[in-house]
Amino acid sequence: MTLASLAPGALVAETPRLRLRAMDDGVDADAALMLALLNEPTFIQNIADRGVRTLDQARQYLRQGALRSYADHGLGMYAVEVKETGALIGNCGLVRREGLDAPDIGYALLPAYVGQGYAEEAARAVMADARGRLQARRLLAIVNPDNTASIRLLQKLGFVFERMTTLPHVEREVGLFHLNPLPETSA
Repeated sequence: MTLASLAPGALVAETPRLRLRAMDDGVDADAALMLALLNEPTFIQNIADRGVRTLDQARQYLRQGALRSYADHGLGMYAVEVKETGALIGNCGLVRREGLDAPDIGYALLPAYVGQGYAEEAARAVMADARGRLQARRLLAIVNPDNTASIRLLQKLGFVFERMTTLPHVEREVGLFHLNPLPETSA
C-alpha cells in the first residue's frame, strides 16, 4: 500500500474532541512534543529509548521517521491535538514496519492526558482513515507484553492476539495483534 505523499501539517482526521494532523519538523511545538514523549519513562519502558535528548534531535527524529513515512507511504504517526485548547497531547498513527505485511497502529500520550479516552478516540480516527483514505483491509499492532493498558485498548478496538514475535530493529519480543477486516464503525 503506497499512496500519494502526505504533506507536513496536513489534517488527517477530526473527532469530537481531537484533531490529528501530520507532524512538521519546522513547527517547534511538534519537536517539543516528540522530545517530551520520547523521554517519558513509560515510553522508554514500553516502546524504546530513542536517544533523543534535544529539540534538534527531535526535529531530526521527525525527518527520519514520520516525515519520511508521509513521503514514502502516505501515512505515519500524527500529532494529536485537543480541539478545545489546541494542546498537543501525544501522537497516534500508522507505521510501515519491516517484518510486517500490513500497517502497524501506534499511539503514545503525555501522562497528563492518559485515562481520559483520548487514545481510543485517536486510534478509532486512525482506523477510519486507514479504511477510507488508505483503503487498508488489515491493520496490525505490536505491543510490549507487559503493557497491559495498551493491550486492553487494542482488544477494545477489536484487535486479536496473533502471536509473540521478534521484528527487525525492535529490541525485544513483542505481542503481535491483528484487525481484519477493518470494522465499518465511525470515528
